[in-house]
Amino acid sequence: MASQRTHQTQSSFSDDAGGLSVAWFTGAAMPASAPMIAAWDDLASNAAEPNVFNESWYLLPALQLFGQKTGVRIFTLWHGVPQRSKLAGLMPVVQHTSYAGLPIAHYQNWLHPNAFLGAPLVRRGYEAAFWRAILNEIDKQPGNALFFHVNAVNTQGPLQHALGTVCKQDSRQIALVNSKSRAFLQSDMPAQHYYETSVRAKKRKELRRLHNRLSELGDIQFARLDGTQNLDVWTLEFLALERRGWKGANGSALDCQDDTRALFTAALQGAAAQGKLELLELRLNGAPIAMLVNFISAPGSFSYKTAFDEDYARFSPGVLLQINNLDLLERSDIHWCDSCAAQGHPMIDSIWRERRQIGRYSVAIGGAGRRMLFGFILKAELAKMKWRNHSNQNAGGEIQGAEE
Repeated sequence: MASQRTHQTQSSFSDDAGGLSVAWFTGAAMPASAPMIAAWDDLASNAAEPNVFNESWYLLPALQLFGQKTGVRIFTLWHGVPQRSKLAGLMPVVQHTSYAGLPIAHYQNWLHPNAFLGAPLVRRGYEAAFWRAILNEIDKQPGNALFFHVNAVNTQGPLQHALGTVCKQDSRQIALVNSKSRAFLQSDMPAQHYYETSVRAKKRKELRRLHNRLSELGDIQFARLDGTQNLDVWTLEFLALERRGWKGANGSALDCQDDTRALFTAALQGAAAQGKLELLELRLNGAPIAMLVNFISAPGSFSYKTAFDEDYARFSPGVLLQINNLDLLERSDIHWCDSCAAQGHPMIDSIWRERRQIGRYSVAIGGAGRRMLFGFILKAELAKMKWRNHSNQNAGGEIQGAEE
């Protein structure tokens, strides 16, 4: 799938929806014209599954900062002429030259360390057409790749269902080869009722005690903001707060690298401009001791980043802030929130009851010979997954990324 000098290739594609065409763009040359952004944003507003990490305001700066050295390309599906019609689907794709330490080339949807969901943006009603189109494109020019990894996607959503259906109809082998669950907020309960049923009485009593002890130190203020005022100041405060903690000590704080700092800043500005930003803060005597960023993409939302002052860790300020975050349940336009947290995260898992299964699928591509080789690789992947699941069960589950 080599790009032309224009950094864009187009080809026709027919499906039941009719009149579809595809276009590929190199990451560095992804169009950012007003018509393209309008089509992209309209796609995001009508997506079968929301994914803020592939929306224009997040993916464009990510491509500029992280995508230029990876060879990432963006597959797009249009209902009509590319860039002059309705955008029906979009997914960044990259070819890797190795897998599991072996020289096994494969395609995969592109992710970077600050993208916590890999689902493509696909317009409702085009789910099957999207998968058939992108698989058809990869089949035609697979290069050295032996398979296609669809990584970090919801295993129970309409996109996964459509992918499975298309593969079955086309006699294309597919399997779930890795899966993890993470905290997920989804309930019809009011926030207070949810909190009372999710957190045991003894723990609630302890949190009330911690709140009261914290209030003895000075004035406590909680705020929920939309980023339309003083966003630059808020951003700098968050970056400084996170860097002072354990993430700063091990070099993983956003402020430790120019590119992650720039992405965080651009993402907050982009989300605020589209009315998709929600900022939560807990302040003591005016100074932030816990901060949280939510991205809103109705009917879903994503709890993107959180930070707290470790000097006050004994008061669990991050937990106190997350209790206030349960007010998301009161919003009629938001039906769920993805924690974007690691599996087994002790802080958020203690408050949110629901879980979302995030998985990686291996999909056959190309002709008969390539698919036969893929069959051997798939057997090894499934055996590895079985062993990993058995090991995790014996170890009592995986816990990582704890912040409190």
